[in-house]
Amino acid sequence: MRRRWIIGGAIGLGVLGVLAFVLWALGAVWRLGGDTPLTVHGWIAIALAFGLTGVIGGGLMWLAFYSSRHGWDDIDREP
Repeated sequence: MRRRWIIGGAIGLGVLGVLAFVLWALGAVWRLGGDTPLTVHGWIAIALAFGLTGVIGGGLMWLAFYSSRHGWDDIDREP
């Protein structure tokens, strides 16, 4: 049981590290873009793209784990 918490914590820290790097890279690219104005519609588009990408990615990962755990990925071959 304790081993699961250690592995889960390490994975969680890895995800947070990747998220921090992505946010840092996004900020760096944003600063390189100069003084580009962004309207409310632009912010809405960015928020929707970020949210929908997260939902779709999370849903696909959930489906992969679900199918793996319930045997949908097993190969049925007849000799």
